[in-house]
Amino acid sequence: MLYVLLAINNILKKIILWLATVIIALMVLALSMSALTRYVSGIGYDWFIELPPVLTSWLVFPLLGPLLVQSKHIKVDFLTSILSDKNKIILRIFVAIVAFTAGVIFCKAGIDATVLYYNLGQKMELEIDVPIWWMYLAFPTGFLILILFSTQMFLEEIKNLKKLIIKAG
Repeated sequence: MLYVLLAINNILKKIILWLATVIIALMVLALSMSALTRYVSGIGYDWFIELPPVLTSWLVFPLLGPLLVQSKHIKVDFLTSILSDKNKIILRIFVAIVAFTAGVIFCKAGIDATVLYYNLGQKMELEIDVPIWWMYLAFPTGFLILILFSTQMFLEEIKNLKKLIIKAG
């Protein structure tokens, strides 16, 4: 099961990192175009300024899983300097369980919010017509990805713990 999950997550990671790169490029381009059009014509287009906040949720939430597994998320790691290898693995197992649990809870909440805004049919009050549900869809998508990656982390750490126990015993 771990190998199938690793294969799926590796593909997902590549797609997510590519998507994050594209989103960041679009954000920078939009803000640059806003400044350029204001400088050249004296008139700005609001949607250039409104685009980065709309894209932010699609940048942040899908990255949760890959950053967790790669240990590139925000963390306080003073414990890892004083823990034994076995306790470090146990700590990472605990982190994976917490991430999985949070992923399930927030994925469900994200689905509820997305469905609510989809049914309401509301659009953001921007120069560009973007349905609000589209922005909220990033929440369940990101947390579903987190569930997959935290499961991978959990299984890998269980495997590492077994190896460590066999090596010590």
